[in-house]
Amino acid sequence: MNKTPKIGLSLPLLNETDTTAVAEALQANWITAGGPFVQTFEQDLKAYLNTEAEVVALNAGTAALHLALILAGVKSGDFVICQTMSYVATANPIAYLNAIPIFVDSEPETYNLDPEAVLETIQFCVSQHKKPAAIVAVHSYGIPCKIQEIAAIAQEYEIPLIEDAAEALGSSVAGKACGTFGDFGILSFNGNKIVTTGGGGALICKNNEQAKLARHLACQAKITQQAFEHDAVGYNYAMPGLNAALGRSQLQSLGAKISAKRNIHAVYSEIFKEQSGVTLLNEPPECFSNYWLNVLRFTETDSEITPQGLMQYLQSAGIESRQPWKPLHLQGIYKEQQYFGNPVAESLWQNALCLPSGAGLTKSELNYIQETLIAYFSR
Repeated sequence: MNKTPKIGLSLPLLNETDTTAVAEALQANWITAGGPFVQTFEQDLKAYLNTEAEVVALNAGTAALHLALILAGVKSGDFVICQTMSYVATANPIAYLNAIPIFVDSEPETYNLDPEAVLETIQFCVSQHKKPAAIVAVHSYGIPCKIQEIAAIAQEYEIPLIEDAAEALGSSVAGKACGTFGDFGILSFNGNKIVTTGGGGALICKNNEQAKLARHLACQAKITQQAFEHDAVGYNYAMPGLNAALGRSQLQSLGAKISAKRNIHAVYSEIFKEQSGVTLLNEPPECFSNYWLNVLRFTETDSEITPQGLMQYLQSAGIESRQPWKPLHLQGIYKEQQYFGNPVAESLWQNALCLPSGAGLTKSELNYIQETLIAYFSR
């Protein structure tokens, strides 16, 4: 009797090179914050992003966003425009600073921040004599948002722009890497990301002074190495060398992982190209996506074919899938905050499903997923 396979949504892809890299860090005894492994990882990231900006390796993408908000000058009581279709970690650092998130809807092409709704939100805030202190735009699922339009709006109103590219390492717009358009950029190396350090993130800064301050705050704002003297409220956000060693190794195989993920997307595209009632999220023109997760939207809400039905069907076959992010303005902790836009994000949450997209999916696993999907839609 055949066992039902267990296929995850986005599992990490590790190899012997990764094992060797971690072992080297252990043997060198560089396992804590700082040191050559962290410095080289930062340099490798900067080279990959092809940017003059500075990169600061940290222990989480959430830490990077928190520091970006601080460096942007966000203070208690400030308004911060925040994409509602995102993981809660996009909004929580705003709350850390006692600032006020104002949630903004998605647009239907990329499922990301709607530039028109951003403009409407800014104009409302200005009418209240309180210009937003920052804009946080997210490249959800590895699909670039309309970052050029959003950046133009941010520049016009002189509002710092923070790019949450946690899911978009390797994605780009017109050849420019996601995370390098804004005043600050955020990367994540969580276990489910295309490059993992087990846990980790990075902050992309425009200049060395910002990077220097970020590193200072990330190390408890310690001003001397010998004495326990601190000049600000700091944080324990620095990336350990052990994690950086893994990240360096992982970065070497990023191109192959992106190719694998784009191949998975091509398989899904072939499955659904003539299937009525569903639409697969695709990269917009002039954009390149790492296709971190593939999102299938159900366009016929009265059909017997539903995202909930498909999720249950896949689960019974040992295949993991999940709903998109629950919009942040619907979360209990943020439901009292203001929201601008149409119900695009709500519709996506209710009528879409994320499909397995791990770069380590084998040919047999991908064939099994394909057969299972075809069987469901052929019923």
